[in-house]
Amino acid sequence: MFKTLLIANRGEIARRVMRTARRMGIRTVAVYSEADADAPHVREADEAVLLGPAPSAESYLRADKILEAAKQTGAEAIHPGYGFLSENAEFAQACADAGIKFVGPSPESIRAMGLKDRAKKLMEEANVPVTPGYHGENQDPDHLKNAADAIGYPVLIKAVAGGGGKGMRKVDASAEFLDLLDSCKREAKSSFGNDEVLIEKFIENPRHIEVQVFGDSRGRVIHLFERDCSLQRRHQKVIEEAPAPGMTPNVRMAMCSAAVQAAKAVNYEGAGTIEFIVDASGPLREDGFFFMEMNTRLQVEHPVTEMVTGLDLVELQLKVAAGGSVPEQDEISLNGHAIEARLYAEDPTNGFLPSIGRLNVLDLPRGIDGVRVDSGVEQGGEVSLHYDPMISKIITFGPNREAAIERSLIALAATRVYPVKTNGGFLGNCLRDADFQAARLSTGLIAEKSETLIPSGAPKRDAAIAARTLLEREQGAQSKDPWAIQDGFRANADSKILVRLEFDDERLDVALGAAPSKGCTISARIGEETFILDGMATSGRVVMEPDAVIVFSDGRASRFSTPRPDAAADGAEAGGLVKAPMPGKVLSLNVAEGDAVTKGQKLLVLEAMKMEHALTAPRDGVIAFVSISTGDQVGEGDALVTLVEDEDVAA
Repeated sequence: MFKTLLIANRGEIARRVMRTARRMGIRTVAVYSEADADAPHVREADEAVLLGPAPSAESYLRADKILEAAKQTGAEAIHPGYGFLSENAEFAQACADAGIKFVGPSPESIRAMGLKDRAKKLMEEANVPVTPGYHGENQDPDHLKNAADAIGYPVLIKAVAGGGGKGMRKVDASAEFLDLLDSCKREAKSSFGNDEVLIEKFIENPRHIEVQVFGDSRGRVIHLFERDCSLQRRHQKVIEEAPAPGMTPNVRMAMCSAAVQAAKAVNYEGAGTIEFIVDASGPLREDGFFFMEMNTRLQVEHPVTEMVTGLDLVELQLKVAAGGSVPEQDEISLNGHAIEARLYAEDPTNGFLPSIGRLNVLDLPRGIDGVRVDSGVEQGGEVSLHYDPMISKIITFGPNREAAIERSLIALAATRVYPVKTNGGFLGNCLRDADFQAARLSTGLIAEKSETLIPSGAPKRDAAIAARTLLEREQGAQSKDPWAIQDGFRANADSKILVRLEFDDERLDVALGAAPSKGCTISARIGEETFILDGMATSGRVVMEPDAVIVFSDGRASRFSTPRPDAAADGAEAGGLVKAPMPGKVLSLNVAEGDAVTKGQKLLVLEAMKMEHALTAPRDGVIAFVSISTGDQVGEGDALVTLVEDEDVAA
């Protein structure tokens, strides 16, 4: 076994690999960028080497610097994690040339499966079912459009390199094709350095089911059963689970056998995943799944497979890389059910735009039975604009799917993050959704139910808790004179105290039905809803600010403040100002001064964290001022475009 292992990655996967290596008695080496100098994975390694500035292209993607660090520290092997250089055949070859073991497949296997178009041709030759589409080399836009027209809409444009939902667009009609192709190729070039695409038929009501495979240097390949990754947002996985709901023994045998066959076709060694698109228009069928792609690395969602098989996949990776063998297929059994929810620093109410900044509050649900937390950040750390905005993976295990879902909800309820915004409330809504709980799954479920899954407006129960908490603080600061205390006493009616709050510029009047005091039960009324709150309900659930209170519930952090007299005027003035929601680069500008626009019309496209984000008009109006140009770098909060009413222009 290796004595020293360098992990060519960062964040939670670097820490995850280190945990196993440490248990196996292997010395670990971390690499880091200037932005990650104080990151947990750097502190936890036996040795750490600085690669360069924050941008990935100058640090984590510098193969030469990583190899130099390996030689400098005496590392005999490099574990690439996922992302960055994990599926880079040239890097794998460079490791081999330097006499350092790359913990992953051979460069030849990566090349064979690394480009989706070539992989599909290879799978067709190996008799693995493939989705109908165009996988040719001709990248002329008109040729691609003609191919899409021939396949029939809807189609999916996909970058031949990379993954993670980037460089992928669904096209519903021929007239949309060229615009979406241009956007797709631009994002693919930015993310993967390769703008080539393929076209494939979009399967209506699809499920995404993948099979974990493992090969060794002796030519043996096994599977570790399947995972369902159907719950996705813009092709980015949100919640994964194992085993796949509704899977039958016959379909499992057919799908896992096809996955093993696919891996054998490229002499695969190490951990890999064969991804299938599955027709979910009815029960799962032996002829109802199609090869989509192979990921020649460890997957983000590998913990759910570890939970249901009892295997440590990183340990198995290291053993295979050191010349060991995979277990016998009949030695691997499937037990219980596991779910992984990806907690991201992003704002669901603002188009899931990434949220960056310092994590002043970060309580993750560690120590709960059946719950595992994999995270790359700690309280006091920062979510950087340079890297993936994942805060944590919350993985739960139970004897069955219902128990795993319940534990996931308990874990999310115990999660507190502030002031960085997260998708925690959104994850909870997904887990509680009736279709998800009934295993009526498809990759379109989130898009179809976005209005109910994406939290909006003030959580009224939390508003009641905030009102009570703010009033308690005010009471504590008041005189002990009973005539000065606001207890809501009225001689001829029930006690009632009115507390006014503000939540995202929304005004709320909360009527509290009794004087709040420790241990009491208090009623609250907001609009038509009445709540009964136990006196200890806020214990451990709130954080106080000078003029506000943050209430944590169901994975969501809600900030309630006391209204400012000028808040309404400020809101009206800001209604025509479009600001940058995060730091980024202006990729395209779609309007000019003097243009009339309607609410929801695209104004510009901003690139941040390697993803494109379209900013739209907040209301009807006329463009009065454009503050930026294509190619500009902007900071969070920068004014970009100003709208005015038509009458203002005429005046």
